[in-house]
Amino acid sequence: MKFGIRFIENLGTVGDIVRYSRQAEQAGFDCVWFPHDIFMKNTWVVTAAVAQATDRIAIGNVGTNPYTTNPAEIASYLATLDELSGGRAVIGIGLHTHDMVNWAGVDCTDILQVTREAVDLIRRLLNGEVVEHRSPHFSWSDQCYLRFKPLRPDIPIYVCAFGDDYLALSGEIGDGSLPMVTPPASAPRMVACIRKGLAGRDPGTEFDIAGCAWLSIAEDGRAAESEMRKMIAYFGPYLEDDALSAIGLTSGDFSEIRALIGKQDYEKARAAVTPDMLKLGLSGDPGMIVEQIEALADAGITQVNLGGPIGPDVTEAVKLLGTKVLPHFAGR
Repeated sequence: MKFGIRFIENLGTVGDIVRYSRQAEQAGFDCVWFPHDIFMKNTWVVTAAVAQATDRIAIGNVGTNPYTTNPAEIASYLATLDELSGGRAVIGIGLHTHDMVNWAGVDCTDILQVTREAVDLIRRLLNGEVVEHRSPHFSWSDQCYLRFKPLRPDIPIYVCAFGDDYLALSGEIGDGSLPMVTPPASAPRMVACIRKGLAGRDPGTEFDIAGCAWLSIAEDGRAAESEMRKMIAYFGPYLEDDALSAIGLTSGDFSEIRALIGKQDYEKARAAVTPDMLKLGLSGDPGMIVEQIEALADAGITQVNLGGPIGPDVTEAVKLLGTKVLPHFAGR
């Protein structure tokens, strides 16, 4: 069992996030991830800062999309970060929702083919190839190659995916998959989809299913749940019905919250979060979190990737994870 942690931008300044990342390394996390959303703080800047502030932990982006950033630039960034960090770069290519790029006028209906091509193009560039490629999505000439030698040609490329076909694609072409297990109860279905894609590969292929869960942990479980409400109110309306069905919800159940968020009435939106909606994430005291993570491991998740609010007090939450949660899974 591996553990990743995701720090979203509203947890503080870039300096705060670098400090939390350094603390996560000291707490024993294997990887620190940063959601790559186009209207939020630029994760390429953040990952560079974290690379210089840490020594061991792997560093990656979740949801770097091949629409608003060309695969050539993604490959250049990834190889540069790997050099800066001494071989600790990873990346998650794809999307967890259409909405955010749709806001910028981007049509993502061809996301499966675009992801397939982008992953292939990035790998070939990292391998030192001259990549001439012609398709409706990318038209590259014979001048497309990196003008420097990457530290590693095989930097791990995860695929961020949602929906059965996209999840299967992540198993087919990725070094790992980064599904949003929101709710955690959806993990068995998502793992099954990913394994369908893996079925056609060499049985000895190493593959990491890094399930991205929302977390809020505190010694006071009720305080942790209260903090989780903020995350669910903001992001819950964008979740897919297939995932929501695991806890008996549909996207229609979030219509009131969606309207309140649209009006920027965040306080009322948080108050509208129901007990069933709280099942979208992992929240509670350390003992409760251990039980919920055990269920994810039993479902086939190989890297529990914890993100969201983390807890009412992020520093204390990371400390609790390092002292009371991660040690429980040592050697598993």
